[in-house]
Amino acid sequence: MSGVTVQHFFDPVTSTLTYVASDPESGHCVVIDPVMDLDYASGTITTHSVDQLIDYIEAEDLTLELILETHIHADHLSSAPYLQNRLGGKIGIGARITAIQATFAEIFDEDEGFNRDGSQFDLIFADGDRFHVGKLIGEAFYVPGHTPACMAYRIGDALFVGDTLFMPDAGTARCDFPGGDAKALYQSCRKLLALPDATRVYVCHDYQPAGRPLAYVSTVAQQRQNNIHIGRGISEDEFVAMREARDATLGMPMLMLPSLQINMRAGYLPPINGNGRIFLKVPINAFGGLDVSPLAEAE
Repeated sequence: MSGVTVQHFFDPVTSTLTYVASDPESGHCVVIDPVMDLDYASGTITTHSVDQLIDYIEAEDLTLELILETHIHADHLSSAPYLQNRLGGKIGIGARITAIQATFAEIFDEDEGFNRDGSQFDLIFADGDRFHVGKLIGEAFYVPGHTPACMAYRIGDALFVGDTLFMPDAGTARCDFPGGDAKALYQSCRKLLALPDATRVYVCHDYQPAGRPLAYVSTVAQQRQNNIHIGRGISEDEFVAMREARDATLGMPMLMLPSLQINMRAGYLPPINGNGRIFLKVPINAFGGLDVSPLAEAE
């Protein structure tokens, strides 16, 4: 079950880790959580991060089979369609994507042209579904909590956990986005920590607490023993109390609004308007704040 080669790529702007996991025997590979660069202040999208992946895949003469999203990210844009256009491969995500699309279609006032059935993605995974990367077998794990649609993917002895777990000194992800649930995250973490001790755990973000160097891989045994939020037998009640108190102190990710609008479309941009332009929306106070209706311009 081992034998998978994993190459990481780190985007320091969003602290995101993207992985290329490949079967050294067949040369087939999968990309997990690819990043598209956005300068939000100017509205400029560029491809520096994903181009590094493409250069690596081409240099190693790999064949891209799958582009997997662990969830609808709220802190970076997905580059899955761009990557697919350049190298092929099918884009996959968890089956609960439909719940995310329904929630954020309402928040962003999407019309009937926005499909809420997950059809923007090529593959939809349920818990326990299996897939192939060359001669390697992958397995999907449904791990809700951070969002109601989070997935982890195990390929050989490598487990890609998205935001469910961080490095042991950073703990676990927040649960205060729409549909998040600290109790569900606790159960999801326990599910993953029941896997074999030597399973390699690859995280989607590393915020380098206390200024330490970048770290992105641990083991299930290390997580179970040392994770500051979920390790050493912490109870569900203790975890939920900690997580909810901590989440109440956190601000929203800087790229949350553009990320959600694009990522719920599998990384595709909204439609081009009649003037040949593409726009993203900023829903005012959709996540709290004062009543701004008296400030709205009269129609």
